[in-house]
Order: sequence, then structure tokens, then C-alpha cells
Amino acid sequence: MSALGALNDTAFVVFGQKVIWSDMIGNLLGLTALALGWRRSRLTWPAQLLAGVVLVAAYHSAELSGGVGKQLLVIAVAVWGWRRWRSGAAAGEDGTIAVRFATGRERLALLAGTVAGTVAVGTLFTVFPTLSWSPWADAYIFVGTIAAMVAQARGLVEFWFAWLLVDLVGVPLAFSSGLVFSGLVYLVYLVLVLWGMRAWWLRTRRTPASAQPTRTVEGAVA
Repeated sequence: MSALGALNDTAFVVFGQKVIWSDMIGNLLGLTALALGWRRSRLTWPAQLLAGVVLVAAYHSAELSGGVGKQLLVIAVAVWGWRRWRSGAAAGEDGTIAVRFATGRERLALLAGTVAGTVAVGTLFTVFPTLSWSPWADAYIFVGTIAAMVAQARGLVEFWFAWLLVDLVGVPLAFSSGLVFSGLVYLVYLVLVLWGMRAWWLRTRRTPASAQPTRTVEGAVA
């Protein structure tokens, strides 16, 4: 049996629907990555990378080509974020991972990029319906996930707000796509997101203004 075939075997059944190994393992890795992100650990990035690799199999099994494409892009952004945090590009004066709120210009750029990206990807999914069962919802999650990861790589508290908005659509979409475990995990994501948002927010209040430069910020290492 191939590794891909094994990953797409049924792990267990919940609410009358099958949960495949790739869906379960990938989402557990995603939860781990989010928890590590809350702690500002550099290990969040390899965890996200592994989650993306495993979830490629899950989306392939569900015949969601758009989801496969999203995970490939997630893998690429995870590599970039990992290199950025390891290089110290997101470090504060003490060398630890810095966190801060985005500037007005950064927020506008994130919002504009997310809206434009969602329109572009949603249009693509609509023109090629085999890429997604729910073009606009999937496009919203696709682009929102990338926006959240970019904000995380830059140490922006808005990273958590972006994940929160993704979760609000991700839960119903996962259940409707038959990825039950993904839907359940998204609910846990919601709790972690709210917890992480509070932790990063409080971190910015404890950080002196002089330690929060415009382009890089402050936090803790793995």
C-alpha cells in the first residue's frame, strides 16, 4: 500500500461520516502550529509546513483541487516565514520574536491584498468549477489563510484577527465538504485563536514603545 493510500484510509467514523487519517493528522498538526504560534515559537513554521504536506492528501481524497493548491501555497509561505523568523527579520532588540499591531498602511495593504486575492481566486474557481465545490467560500479561506500567515511572519497581532475571520467560514465549509474532523478542529482553532489574540495583545502592552520599531517587533523564542 502506498503512503498516500494509507493516509487516505478511514481512521474512525463520527456522526456517520468517515474521518481519514490525513484529515485527522494534518489538522492536529495545524492545531499544534497554532499553539506554537501563540507561544511565539519558531517551531510553529515546521509544524505548519508538515500540516500542509499531510492536508494535501486530505484535499486530494475529497477531490478538492483548489484545497490542494492552497496547501501547496501554505507550504511555500511556511518556508518563507520560518526563514524570516530564523534570520531575525521579525526579532526585537533582545533577539526574540517581536509582536506588535500593524501600522495603518500595513492594515490597508493586508485588507486590499486579501480582497483582491479573494476576487481573483474566487473567479478562477468559478471559471474552473472542478477546483472547488464552493468557489467563493474556498477562495475566502485560501486567501485569508495566506494573509494570516504573512501577518504572523511579520509578528502582527492582526494575524489572529485574520484567523478568526477564516474560522467563521472554515467550520461550515469543512462540514459541507465531508471533512468532519476538519470542522471539529476548526472549532478548537477558534478557542486557540481567541486565547492567542489575548496573549499577543497583552504582550504589546508590556513592551515599551521604544522596543516596537515600525518594521520589526518583539516576542519569545522556541
